[in-house]
Amino acid sequence: MARIIAFDYGEKRTGIAVTDELQIIASGLTTIETKKIFSFLTDYLKNENVELFVVGEPKQLNNSASESEQFIKPFIEKLGTTFPKIPIIRVDERFTSKMSSQSMIDSGLKKKHRQNKALVDEISATIILQSYLYNK
Repeated sequence: MARIIAFDYGEKRTGIAVTDELQIIASGLTTIETKKIFSFLTDYLKNENVELFVVGEPKQLNNSASESEQFIKPFIEKLGTTFPKIPIIRVDERFTSKMSSQSMIDSGLKKKHRQNKALVDEISATIILQSYLYNK
C-alpha cells in the first residue's frame, strides 16, 4: 500500500497530514507556505509512494460552498495536472479549525502554543485525513 496525503489549503499556509503505508494512522506532517507546496510535494514524492490526495472542502452550514473554495479550485486543478497519476478526493472540512483548537486544549497545550496558526492548520489536515479514513 501507499500513503495518503491530506491538505488543509489556505491562501498563506497549507497544513499537510499523511498516513502510514498501511493507511491506518493519520499524522500531521507539516505546515508549509502555500506558494512552496508544489516544490515540497515534488521532493516528498521522490521518496514516498502516495496513492491519493485528500483536499478539505470548506462548506457553509447550509452545505453550499464556502467563499474560500474559489482559492482551492485552482490548487486542485494544478495538483491534478502536476501529479496526474494520483487521484484527488474532497472531504468536508467544516469545523476542523474548531476541532483542532479543542484538541490542543484537550492535550494541555498552553495558550501561546494554541495561537500557532501553522499548528492549527497541520492538526486540521490531520482531522480531514482521519475523517476520510473513518468513512472510506
